[in-house]
Amino acid sequence: MSAAPPTAEELDGRIDAFLADHDPGAGAPLDFLRARFDAGLAWVHYPEGAGGLGAPRHLQAGVDRRFARAGAPTNQPEANGIGLGMAAPTVLAFGTEEQKRRFLRPLWTGEEIWCQLFSEPGAGSDLAALGTRAVRDGDGWVVNGQKVWTSMAHEARWAILVTRTDPGVPKHRGMTYFVCDMTAPGVEVRPLRQITGEAEFNEVFLTDVRIPDEHRLGEVGDGWRVATTTLMNERVAIGGQDRPREGGMIGVVAGLWRDRPELRTAGLHGDLLRLWVEAEAARLTGVRLRQQLTAGRPGPEGSAAKLTFARLNQAISGLELEILADEGLRYDDWTMRRPTEVDFTRRSPGYRYLRAKGNSIEGGTSEILRNIIAERVLGLPGEIRVDKDVPWKDLPK
Repeated sequence: MSAAPPTAEELDGRIDAFLADHDPGAGAPLDFLRARFDAGLAWVHYPEGAGGLGAPRHLQAGVDRRFARAGAPTNQPEANGIGLGMAAPTVLAFGTEEQKRRFLRPLWTGEEIWCQLFSEPGAGSDLAALGTRAVRDGDGWVVNGQKVWTSMAHEARWAILVTRTDPGVPKHRGMTYFVCDMTAPGVEVRPLRQITGEAEFNEVFLTDVRIPDEHRLGEVGDGWRVATTTLMNERVAIGGQDRPREGGMIGVVAGLWRDRPELRTAGLHGDLLRLWVEAEAARLTGVRLRQQLTAGRPGPEGSAAKLTFARLNQAISGLELEILADEGLRYDDWTMRRPTEVDFTRRSPGYRYLRAKGNSIEGGTSEILRNIIAERVLGLPGEIRVDKDVPWKDLPK
């Protein structure tokens, strides 16, 4: 019979004991993070041995606050959002015990960065149309294809990869999910410049890339189900972030309004109040969504959170430029950087306005998310799909 999950008080006791044995200010930060993972105080809601203690998920925030107050080093989540928010839950749900032992610890500590090889030039919103092929070869697979809009591919050690393994069945079947070594021969990463002038994204070419079968997640042909788990977690990670009141973009613009009275106009005041209320409603909805996650895996409700995040970010960044008038038209950061994080709060208004345009594309386009909400949340009839039962190889390309 398994032990009962620890309570908040028991977790506090474990943290006290851990900090007594591990001084956050002494030694290498990586050693501290590894020890924290091994003590089950990384993801406390994960199972024992996987960085957790099987505790209720809502206790995680309190654990993180305790370590922050103690001055503990962080695992820099802003630099590994795909790994922490998408790859880790998928490995936990579908990985073997050996895969969990190999991947989860260096992922959480930030030793290994992850990226996501999903979208393709001909398969973005319709991910199930992807054509990157994985062909069985002995005890492994040989992969050929192209992926696009890959954040962090230029820094990543590992990638979560969806491929086509059986073109003779309908497109949602015959897909298989792998962990791909980004340092393997045949993996080529090329930068994609975006409207901000930066190359935050990449295109990735896979030419005869060999992947051992032990790096497969889930069963052969079951890649769509595994990918859906990833995508549901992605939308929660983007749209359901834990923020205080006036966190994120609305705090930036509200602060501008307070600090620069000479910019205030009556018409824009009404717009700011409306967006402030919508942002606060979205924040509280995110709190409820995270509470629901304690009972199981993310569902389609995360699509609504991500959809709202994109709409609000674009509206708020647009309002900021209206408030600033001519001053807001300047864009002074053409450094052509290869950033490792997206930062909406410490960059220029021009950057925020331009970068927000991508929010309605990344993590699932707003059009597709509306379909998901309509069908899976509201129970409305689905769109007619003429390709539903057609083998992938027979679809127009």
